[in-house]
Amino acid sequence: MKLPEPIRTTAIAWLILVLAVPFVRADDEQLSQLMHLLAKNKSGNATFVEKKYIGLIDRPIISTGDLSFVAPDRLEKRTLTPKPESLVLNGDILTIDRPGKHQMRVSLEEYPEVSAFIESIRGTLAGNLSALQTFYTLQLTGPEEKWQLVLTPKQQRLSSIFNRICISGSHADVKIIELYERDGDHSEMVITQTSINR
Repeated sequence: MKLPEPIRTTAIAWLILVLAVPFVRADDEQLSQLMHLLAKNKSGNATFVEKKYIGLIDRPIISTGDLSFVAPDRLEKRTLTPKPESLVLNGDILTIDRPGKHQMRVSLEEYPEVSAFIESIRGTLAGNLSALQTFYTLQLTGPEEKWQLVLTPKQQRLSSIFNRICISGSHADVKIIELYERDGDHSEMVITQTSINR
């Protein structure tokens, strides 16, 4: 089952805002240190440029906008181009607003696969290493100036949707988030942090 687009991009955006800390190795001590730092994040803002590569389309679909996060569980992704859209995840409720259309509210309880994906992100937000390791195998490589964290889903319900998430950055800045889907599609989001409050 493929994640619905608004939920998938909201989850990716959430990862972008909370993984803005420096680290270089994925041993238990480094991951514990990372989770401790993540638990301190109170809020954050960023801008993004996202490119979606879809199998039947020659060129990527490009979107731009703003992201904001407020602990413990509120995320907003506001797409400005090419089509305005607002996605707000507040607790277990995702609200989707598109100009000229009815507002849509979705409960994550209705989508167990999506809920599992979101809960793994909430584990990250809460600094809960054991929850994150329940859902993913973690591989962290590179020096602090150019690190990459690869999250590979352990559970079938997630691995049937996507192969991995790659998060790249430098020092405390997340630069790129990539999602590789099982069907061959992938997306790349380049972000610029504008503020992080701890």
